[in-house]
Amino acid sequence: MLIDDYMAELDDALSGPQGPKRDMVVEARDSLVDTADALEADGLDRAEAERLAVAEFGRVSEVAPGYQAELTAATGRRLGVLLLVSVPITVAMWAVLWRMYPATDEVWLHQPGWYSAVSRLLDIIQLGTGLYGGLVLFALSRGARWIRRPRLATRSLGVLVWAMLPVTAGLGMLLTYGTDAPNTLGFLPAVLANLVTSALWGVQIYCATRCVRLTRARGTAATHG
Repeated sequence: MLIDDYMAELDDALSGPQGPKRDMVVEARDSLVDTADALEADGLDRAEAERLAVAEFGRVSEVAPGYQAELTAATGRRLGVLLLVSVPITVAMWAVLWRMYPATDEVWLHQPGWYSAVSRLLDIIQLGTGLYGGLVLFALSRGARWIRRPRLATRSLGVLVWAMLPVTAGLGMLLTYGTDAPNTLGFLPAVLANLVTSALWGVQIYCATRCVRLTRARGTAATHG
C-alpha cells in the first residue's frame, strides 16, 4: 500500500522518544487513511485514492521538519521534568543526612573555613539547574508560542547537564574527602543516598545525551537540506 510505504519513510525520517514518535506516525496514518477512504467513496480506485491522499498530505521532506520539531521539544520537556523533580530531591536528601550525621555540633567545629562556602555553592548550582529545567519545561510547553527555536532550548538543557554533573561531583568529593573532620555518616544511609544519587545522575546523563544528539542531528540536517 502506498500509505504504508509513506509512513515507513516518515518513521525513518524522524528521531526522538518512541512514545510521542509512534503517536505522531499513527495520527498521520489515520489522517491519510481517512482521506483515502473518502476519495474511494467518491468513486476512485484504492490505489489512486491513496496516491491523491499522500500528494495532498505533502512529501516527507516537507512534513518531517514540523514533526521533528515537536519530537525535539518533547525530548527537552522530558529532561526538564526530570531536573525539576530529581535535583531538589537530591539536594533535600543530602541536606537531611548531613543534619542527622553528625549527631552533635562538635564535629562541625573541625570543618575548614571554606567548607560552608563550597557547600552553599553546590546547593546553588544544583538548585539553579533544577530551576532552569523548569523554565525550559515551561518554554517548551505553555510558552512554546513565544519560542522561535525550541531546538536551542532543548540543546542548552542537555549541555547544561553535561557541564553541571562533573562540577557537582567534584564539589561533592571535596566536601566529603577534603577535610580532616571525622565523617560520622552511617554506612547504610551513605550507600542508599549514593545509589539514589548515582541512579538519578545516570538518567539525567542519558536524557541529556539524547537532547544533545537529537539537536545536533537536526542542525546537521538543516545545514545539508
